[in-house]
Amino acid sequence: MEIQFERRQKEARPVLAICYDFDKTLSPDDMQAQGYIQSVGYKVEAFWEESNAVARANDMDSNLAYMYKMVKEAEGNFVFTRRALEEYGARVKLFDGVDTWFDRIRAYGESRGVIVEHYIISSGLREMIEGTSIARRGVFERIYACSFYFNERGVAVWPAQAVNYTNKTQFLFRIEKGVLDPNDPSVNDYIPPEQMRVPFRNMVYIGDSDTDIPCMKLVTTYGGHAIGVYDPATEDRRKVHKMMRDRRIRYFAPADYTEGSPIEGLVRAIIDKTAAYEVLEEAHARDSAEAFSEDAQ
Repeated sequence: MEIQFERRQKEARPVLAICYDFDKTLSPDDMQAQGYIQSVGYKVEAFWEESNAVARANDMDSNLAYMYKMVKEAEGNFVFTRRALEEYGARVKLFDGVDTWFDRIRAYGESRGVIVEHYIISSGLREMIEGTSIARRGVFERIYACSFYFNERGVAVWPAQAVNYTNKTQFLFRIEKGVLDPNDPSVNDYIPPEQMRVPFRNMVYIGDSDTDIPCMKLVTTYGGHAIGVYDPATEDRRKVHKMMRDRRIRYFAPADYTEGSPIEGLVRAIIDKTAAYEVLEEAHARDSAEAFSEDAQ
């Protein structure tokens, strides 16, 4: 029997999809470094050094390597369950303003006739992200991230999903077509540009580092908006400056999501542009349909 997946159709109003990396984009540090690594008796730097060494020695994806090491180091310390990961996620700190950001931006979109949707596309752990206060409120349409397969007792036994810097881009195509389930093969189906639920011009990608570059490049190439963020506490702008020089991003701002912040101003302007541009696109589609219909007669 053929599996029926939920597929979202093009809306009557324009949809703006805002896609976020997580670590050092919405949170000041790697999520694993905010409780888990310390709980298994490691210093943060040593944990990542060993994890990366495993990846290099085995031609292994670095995300699979850190997932393997997390399971291995939990042995003898605690049972590595979904619940434990969600509890670690609940401890993850967020940048200022993140708690209210998603509702504020969605409300501004409504005021301009634009549906705003928020997505996570991260190489972090989905189970930890799901444990955060924001995810528990249901602010995200989807959380695309590394995840584990859990047995009947809720214990992690195998990777279910590994999201690295290149395969992050598949999720942008899923969002574009409204094919959100990671197992739905119709992401490869042809859909006419005018029927795309979220054309790339209506996408925003917000990230902080090299792992976000493929998504940033894809979004900007097709008319969307990529924003690089940096930690407002350190004011270190070297990464965003390089991404700007390399034409990976169009804008950069501190990762300060409080009301009236620079990034809020950028996103509001993008919402305004989306509202205006979609009016023009509708007029173009209508006039094209009339002209080609007349030509066919």
